Amino acid sequence: MFSFCTDPSLLPDWQWMSCYLTTPKHMSLYWSVLTVLLLLAITAPVALAFGFGGASAARSNIAPLRWFGKSYIAVVRGVPDIAFFLFFVIALDQGIEYLRHKALCPDWSEPIRQGNDFVVCQAAKMPLGSAPQWVHESYGFALAVLTFALVFGAFAANVLFGAMRAVPRSQLETAEAYGMSRRQTFWRVLVPQMWVYALPGLSNLWMVLIKATPLLFLLGVEDIVYWARELGGTKTPRFTDYPHGDWRMWYFLALLVFYLLFTRVSEIVLERVMARLTHGQATAAGEAQRKAAA
Repeated sequence: MFSFCTDPSLLPDWQWMSCYLTTPKHMSLYWSVLTVLLLLAITAPVALAFGFGGASAARSNIAPLRWFGKSYIAVVRGVPDIAFFLFFVIALDQGIEYLRHKALCPDWSEPIRQGNDFVVCQAAKMPLGSAPQWVHESYGFALAVLTFALVFGAFAANVLFGAMRAVPRSQLETAEAYGMSRRQTFWRVLVPQMWVYALPGLSNLWMVLIKATPLLFLLGVEDIVYWARELGGTKTPRFTDYPHGDWRMWYFLALLVFYLLFTRVSEIVLERVMARLTHGQATAAGEAQRKAAA
């Protein structure tokens, strides 16, 4: 914080605002932006991996694997995101603590379920109550990444499954006629060509993932929406050196600008990726590129 911030009540407006925007809580707001970006950077490839696995399982010749893939796509896509987030995180957290409780506290005689409470021994807590704050935050963030990846992985699986079916069957039959095995056909013919069909759906999914990041506060992660609401509320001299009225509109306006700029940059990048993928492909976009080059 600036050295002239020792007595904010005597500062001119611009210095007061400089001091206000550099308070420790505002630093937490700025760090929360990096938290959101880190979540997206990790979740996107993990969700894509879940999606690819789900799509591959859904088109498998092995019946149980095919049933699992289609069930994963149908069940997760059919449940509202907010309900799945709340259920899955609570269920996973309690499941981990239950297993740790059985392994670490075999002499425990009290029931784990006590009415509405879920009670385990202290050694089974995840993370431990004595763990430093960064461990608690990292654990919550890891649960958030896993939850987001599972939810959006199901949507990605549906997109990739459709993209795999969109690749012309004649090309797969040609590969088989040349003596390629089913695995070789999958990796050398189907997978390279499916991306051009999958990218429009995946780009929409990326936009939805960006817009879903405000749900982080439901998972116990202090994200930018949490801090915007916290900092924008009315402040009085009793609780802060920087009293102000209800400024939530301005904070959420800043979030609006942030998300609009982020999605616009994403659109530009995705358009370039799409142009790269469609180059030389037997698709409408690829045909348009060839006509423009001629």
